[in-house]
Parts: sequence; structure tokens; C-alpha cells
Amino acid sequence: MLWSEKLNCVVFYFVGIWCVCCLITNVSGSIHEYKNEAFYPKSNAFFFHGGSEGLYASKLLHSPDASSPDKPLKGKSFIRFETVTFVRPKESASKQNEMQTITGMVEAIILEVKERERIGGSFLKTDVLCCTNNLSKEGSCSVGEVIIHKDPENHEWPRRIKAFFQGTNEETQISEEVEIERTGMYYLYFMYCDPQLKGTMIKGRTVWKNPDGYLPGKMAPLMTFFGLMSLAYLVLGLAWFLRFVQLWKDIIQLHYYITGVIALGMCEVAIWYFEYANFNSTGSRPMGITLWAVTFTSVKKTVSRLLLLAVSMGYGVVRPTLGGLTFKVVFLGLVYFVASEALEIFENLGNINDFSGKAKLFFVLPVTVLDVCFILWIFSSLSRTLEKLQVMFCVMLSFHPDR
Repeated sequence: MLWSEKLNCVVFYFVGIWCVCCLITNVSGSIHEYKNEAFYPKSNAFFFHGGSEGLYASKLLHSPDASSPDKPLKGKSFIRFETVTFVRPKESASKQNEMQTITGMVEAIILEVKERERIGGSFLKTDVLCCTNNLSKEGSCSVGEVIIHKDPENHEWPRRIKAFFQGTNEETQISEEVEIERTGMYYLYFMYCDPQLKGTMIKGRTVWKNPDGYLPGKMAPLMTFFGLMSLAYLVLGLAWFLRFVQLWKDIIQLHYYITGVIALGMCEVAIWYFEYANFNSTGSRPMGITLWAVTFTSVKKTVSRLLLLAVSMGYGVVRPTLGGLTFKVVFLGLVYFVASEALEIFENLGNINDFSGKAKLFFVLPVTVLDVCFILWIFSSLSRTLEKLQVMFCVMLSFHPDR
């Protein structure tokens, strides 16, 4: 494949990423939305993963303003079900008796990651998730329900919330709030055991909140981190500017590039701080802010690597230009930018679950391979540049033996 064709492929891929992103206006964060999504079979149950996040335990905060409407939320950690609705097929609903009180059930189960083995029949030495007639006769569970082995230290957990279909109704809802009293990694599962409910869909949303805001557990320290980094970059930028002005007569082109990288870093950390601050206060991530943040990150990473590579090749030291290597360097930088942008978009513009899936490897591997290429090229170029400098030094000594 020719270089021009490779470049066209990269540009086409990059434009495709941006077009997909432009179709999205808002990104789910600690507000997990379910848009008519289906359950899938798992063992003898039907399963839907509602989310997973790290949550800190609730803590009591005393607000000086007793009339503040936000007072009930301060210091409170919870998972709130906001009109989570289950819709069963019309065929299933029409087969039921209109006068019957309960004609189907869906369960929402909240548990800590360490309690996963308490869901299903593993402690009963069986692989089923739903209680069977034989297990019910043994008194281990109730038929039609998910098997849950309660924590002996806290009999309320794992937490089970039931939603019942009544008569021939096609819909049922859960509107409840579960307060988190213990710090940990939490899962939310939706399950049902009745085969007649096959085809049931879920819609609505759940809100996951930590004591200090809506940032998930893995992101909670990042707002503080980027706030401190913003101050650090401000100090670095000020120090660099003062030296830049002080030594302006000795400035070379390379110094302007370094200034650009520092400016990119300042913009990057500032945007990330405001992005996390907004996320923490609202629970959602506006597409525009997040896209700008990930783009600044990708641009800064790319430019800093290219600058380091150019310096290791001797640019600004032993050679005024990169010559025939310019296109290869630019092409590597462009490919790295696209791969890095794709990874950042995948990590930040999807549902925020503190456990990411295997699909992330598809985006991580190209970035890792390209980083290795940069490292190898930088060290090999640096070695050759040092050899050239050594030769130049020896030549200079031959003309000036007294030095």
C-alpha cells in the first residue's frame, strides 16, 4: 500500500470517529440509562447488567443552611431507580388472568463485587441462578426467584428489589432509592426466572451517587488531581514565560514547540478539571466538553512524542530539518493521534462502569504498539545523534588541540 493510500485510510478513520461522535449529544455517566434493552439468557434465568461502580459509604454532613434544598443529598451515597420500567410482550400479558394479582416478577439485585458468589446456586453446588422445585423442597429458596445467599453479617445484602406484573398489565416499575452504607464496588443486576416473560425489555435509568457528588469511585480523585495539575501547569507556564522573555535573544525554533506543548498541557488539565466538576455536580457528561478534553489529551500526547523524537534525531542540534524523515515522522504521529483519540473516546464517551470489558483491548493494543515504536525509534535516533556529536567533538579538537 502506498503512503498516500495509508494516509487516506487514517484520515477516513479519523473523520468517521468524529462523525459518530457528532451524532451523540450527551454521554451517560453516573446516570445509567436503559433504552428498551433486552435481557439475555443466562443459565436458567434471563439477565441484564444494569451497571457497576465504586461507591463510598454515606457520611453525615451538617449544612449551615438548614433550608437548602440540597441538604438531603449532602454526604449521601445511593443508587436510585428512577422509573425503571419493565415491558413484557403483549402475547405474554394476554395469556394471564386479568383478576390475578401477580402474573410475573422481575428482580433488581444490588451487591458488592465480593458477594458475586452469593448469587445463584454455587453454595448449593449447582450452576442454576433461579430456584428449582427440588431446591425449593430442600428449603433453600423459593420457586421463581433468583437464589441469593444472604451475608451472615448483614442480612439485607445482597439487596433484592422485586417488581410484579399485575393481571394483564404489560408494564411494571421500580422507583426506589437504596442507600450505600459500606464502601465497595457495586454491581446492579436485573433478572427474571419466568420463561413466559421472555422478550421483556427494560427502560428508564438509575442514578449512582457518592457522598461528594456523582463521580464514580474510580474517578472521584481525578477532579482533585486535575485541579492540582492545573495549578502546577500554571506555575510551570509562568516560569517558562519568564525565562523565555529573559533569554529571548537565544531562542531557537525548538523553544516555540516546547511552549506549544506546555500550552496544550495547560488547556488539557483545565478542561478535564471542568469536565469532572460538571460530571460531579450533574451526573452526566456533555458531549462537547468531553470531546474537547479527549482531543486535547490526544493532541498533547502526540505532539510531545513527536517533539521528543525530533530532538533525539538531532533537530535543532545537529540538523536544521528532518529531511526525508519528515513524512515518516508526521505519518507516525497522525496514526498515533487517531489510535489515541479512539482509545480516549472509548474510555470516556461510553457508559461509566468501573469494570470495562474486553473490547478495550482492541483500542489499547494499537496505542501500546505505537508507543513501543516511538520508544525504539527515539532511543535508536538518540544513539546515532550522540555518535554524531562525539564525531563533531573529535573534529573540533583536531582543529583546536589546545582546548
